[in-house]
Amino acid sequence: MNKIIKRDIYLEQLVMWQEQEMIKVVTGVRRCGKSTLFDLYIEHLKAGGVSDEQIVFVNLEDEDNAELLDHIKLHEYVKKRISKGKWTYVFLDEIQNCKDYEKAVASLYLRKNLDIYITGSNAYMLSGELATKLTARYVKIDMLPLSFAEYGVAVEIPDKRERFDSYINMGSFPYTTRLINNTLAHSQYLEGIFNTVLVKDVIARNCIKDVTLLKSITTFLADNIGSPVSAKKIADTLTSNGRPTGSATVDTYLEALTDAYLFYKVNRYDIKG
Repeated sequence: MNKIIKRDIYLEQLVMWQEQEMIKVVTGVRRCGKSTLFDLYIEHLKAGGVSDEQIVFVNLEDEDNAELLDHIKLHEYVKKRISKGKWTYVFLDEIQNCKDYEKAVASLYLRKNLDIYITGSNAYMLSGELATKLTARYVKIDMLPLSFAEYGVAVEIPDKRERFDSYINMGSFPYTTRLINNTLAHSQYLEGIFNTVLVKDVIARNCIKDVTLLKSITTFLADNIGSPVSAKKIADTLTSNGRPTGSATVDTYLEALTDAYLFYKVNRYDIKG
């Protein structure tokens, strides 16, 4: 049986905001451990005396909850399960799957003694209606895959150098710690994450028509990790390769890729500025 990897740095943040009148929004790339973080936090709540009746957990990627993808039904489902006279802890996992979810969340926020936690795999959710309806009423917790310290706890590689090499080569998604001796399975797993994020969080969410162009931009970025890049540089490269593209289009696709956490932008640092 595989043990749950403790994510104390994020757990402590949830504990810090427990029962505060703020919606806790945990964002991060798919499979980085957001659902497991909720599991750890629920364990913490129960250890502190919170009963099962006070906890409402909804995974919106579970087909059993398909009808709750309607924001009105989601709102009613949670409302019926509110405990009277004590705190109710509401966990809504992968909330972006519910159309107009922000209306349900904004309404639930008005209830007394309701502690709301949501996760999402797309940064766009915080630049749209949720931010408009809940200005200054939510806190964002950006979650990443495993740090090297967390990775070291999860794998049994005594030598620090070997452990670091494994960390760099295998990546830091929590599940990959179970695949360190199976290169094929590891590659298939990462490819599955990449394809899911690309299809669900980039192409479908942004209604992208030119998938070939998107993949070309993605390949360019992957080939230039750690190097300065710009929308113009990418557009010029693609154009010179026979794929005429404008900087504005590239910018739009870059924003979609970073919103889905496939890539992270490191802003240029100018010591004179």
